Order: sequence, then C-alpha cells, then structure tokens
Amino acid sequence: MESEPKRKPNAREIAARLRDEIAAGTFGPGDRLPGGRAYAKKLGVSLMTVQGAYAQLREEGLVEGVTGSGTYVRDPASGEQTPRESAQRLNDLQVEVARVSAELAGLVERIKQLEAFVGPAEGEPGA
Repeated sequence: MESEPKRKPNAREIAARLRDEIAAGTFGPGDRLPGGRAYAKKLGVSLMTVQGAYAQLREEGLVEGVTGSGTYVRDPASGEQTPRESAQRLNDLQVEVARVSAELAGLVERIKQLEAFVGPAEGEPGA
C-alpha cells in the first residue's frame, strides 16, 4: 500500500505556525527564529518559501530582520503590545473572520432557498 507524499507547507502556513509559536511563548521577545536555510531544509521547502513567511511576520510587526544575523521576535517599546499579544490577537481575528464567513455563507444559502421558494422578484429576468 502506497502512502501519499506529505504536502509541503506554503509561506502562509509557515507564518501561521510561527505566529502560533510566538503566541504560545515558544519564541519570546529577542528570540531568534530558525535560520532560513536550515528551516527550509527541515520543512522540505525552498528558502524563498521560508523567506516569504518571515516577510509576512515582519509586515505584521511580530519580527524584525537583522542583516547578517537573522530574524528576531520584536522586543516592543514601552506601552506597545508584545509580539505574543499581537500574535494572539491575530489568531483571534482569524477565528472571528472564519466564523463570520461561515455565517455569511449560511445566509447566502438561506437567501437562495427563499428566492427559489418565492420566485423571481418583479423587474428581474423571468418575472
């Protein structure tokens, strides 16, 4: 019996994994993320994929790159959210967006059912 090859993660999925680890405290302020080449090899992806994930985390303000040294979890200024808090808020927002999307999909389906039951409105084709 042949097993299917494991699907390689994309940059968005790698960023989500790292974001979760930052939110959980696995990586704290000032901690260096895994080196891009080694991490890419570990995950079986290209260096560009890992760099894309790190770029996404930089855009979110969770990490910063230090030329010639690596990518580090940001150490927030006084009064600023910590990367852990930011990552947790991003995760919470993603859950809420998924919930709202599911609700909207349900509403769209209900509207379609009502339209099928009532028939086309006046002025619409087929009315």
